[in-house]
Parts: sequence; structure tokens; C-alpha cells
Amino acid sequence: MNTQPKLGVALVLCAAALWGTTGTAQSFATGALSPLWFGALRLLVAAAFFGACFAAQRPGRHAAAGEPMPWPALLGAGLAMAAYNLAFFAGVRLCGVAVGTAIALGSGPVWAGVLQSLLARRVPPVPWWLGTVLAVGGGALMTLAGGADAGAGVAPAGIALCLLAGLSYASYTLLSQRVLRATTPAGLNFHAFAVAAALALPAAWWGSGAPGGVSGVQAADLLAVLYVGVVTSGVAYLLFSHALRHVAAASAVTLALAEPVVAFGLAVTVVGERPSAWAVLGLALVVGGVLAVVRGELSAGGRRRGDAASSRTEPSPAGS
Repeated sequence: MNTQPKLGVALVLCAAALWGTTGTAQSFATGALSPLWFGALRLLVAAAFFGACFAAQRPGRHAAAGEPMPWPALLGAGLAMAAYNLAFFAGVRLCGVAVGTAIALGSGPVWAGVLQSLLARRVPPVPWWLGTVLAVGGGALMTLAGGADAGAGVAPAGIALCLLAGLSYASYTLLSQRVLRATTPAGLNFHAFAVAAALALPAAWWGSGAPGGVSGVQAADLLAVLYVGVVTSGVAYLLFSHALRHVAAASAVTLALAEPVVAFGLAVTVVGERPSAWAVLGLALVVGGVLAVVRGELSAGGRRRGDAASSRTEPSPAGS
């Protein structure tokens, strides 16, 4: 991993800012597309975007020198993205938007920390755990405070699906970091999103029938799909993948919790929503948690640079 944590943090926060516009973009659609079709077409458009970026690269940049392509990890990343897409929308349908989003987004950083500890043998430092607790709690408070369905009955199957969505997102992040040793961010996301779209499109047809139903798909729906496919998926995941070369996977997932902060601001300024005091408190907790993770990641990056510098300056046994 390169040791430019400031760059990595900035890239994740930029990606989160773009992800935060997804809900506002969907609000301008007519609703003719079911959530499953909206998500599947988002993956398809994103795969086409990544394919164009990958094809435009110079041939010498398609792979890292001396690193074979880890095809199992690449296939796993595609499966994880498809699972996230399908599990999230199915879970939200059962739990409701507020509860489902809180569970899926909130569980992602916890899953990432556990997986990084078990698989990569790198336990996140104390600032990461503190920041994650604050950010997850604040995000849940923001989501539940603004959701009309927060008090409705929650199906256990919906909770399980939302937890699976969080696990899938964390798995995608860790697998992506492994694949990025052998290819570029465009190459990683092209293959992963192509696999995800190939699985999500038949699932959307099976779950919702033909897209558009009786009313038909309108221009506003197509524009919304194009926006979330190119901007909030394409550009955002390119930024996120570049960031994974500079920050730990668990930190990247927690930093991505800045997404609801952007969504909160857009809901107030563009959609005209009036947040409750609990939502504002949740916003403050998310910001505080993200700042704690940023501080921890920058400190860890400084230690990694110091370790790398000391290893370069140590005399070799032959020269001693």
C-alpha cells in the first residue's frame, strides 16, 4: 500500500459526497422503475462507464508489474457488489427505508473491521473503533429520526438481508484492495460491476417483471439512472478504489459514512426537508466520528512512512 493517507482520505470523502446525492437524484424520478430495476440498471450503466475508462487506458497500465490477476478475488468482488445491491433493496423493502438503511450502512464498518482483523491480520487501532462507534451511532440517529417508518414492525428477514448488505459492502472493499495490486481501479470496477450487473438484471426481471410496468419509463427515470450510474457509481467508485491504495479498508468504509452528511445537506437545501433536533445531533456525531477516523488514519500513515524510510536506510548485512 502506498503511504499517502491524506490523499486517500480526501478521495473517500469525495466519493462519499457523490454517493450522498443518490437519494436526491432518485427523488426526481417518476417511480416507474422498481427499486430492483433501478439498482440493476445502475450497475449496468456503471459497468459500461468503467468499460470505457478501461478501454481508454494505455495497454501497459492494465496490470501491475509482476502481479498476476487474482481472479477468485475479482470474481468475489463482483459477487459481493451484486449481493449488496440485491440484499440492500430487498432488505429495505421488508424493514423500511429508515431502519434498513441504518442497519446496512451502520453494519458495514463493523464488518470491515472484523474482516480486516481476521483475514488481513491487521486489527484497526483504538481511534478507528471510537470513530466508528460515533459515526455509526450518529448515522443511525440521522436515518431513524427522519424516517416515517422507523417505528413500524421490522421483519427478521429484512434485518438479516440488511446485515448481509453491510457484509457484502465490506467484503467488496477488502477484495478490491487485494485486486488493486494487479490492475487499475478502472479494470477492477469494470470486471466487478459487469459480474454484478449480469446477476442483478435477471434478478430484477424475476422480482419485478418488465421495467416500467403499465406507466412506462419516463425521461426523468432514464436521466436519474444515467446520473447514478455514471456519477454516483462510476466516478465515485473510481475515487474510492484509488483511495484504497492509500488507506486501510476498514478506515475507508468508516469514512464513507460521510455520505449521509451530504444527503442530509441536500435534503435540507434542495428537497426542503426540516430536520429534527435528533437528526442534527446525529449529524454532529457522524462528523465527530469521521474526524476521529481521519486522525487515526493520518497517524497510521505517518507510522507506515516512517517504517518504510527506516527499512530503506538500514545497512544491509553485506555492507556492515
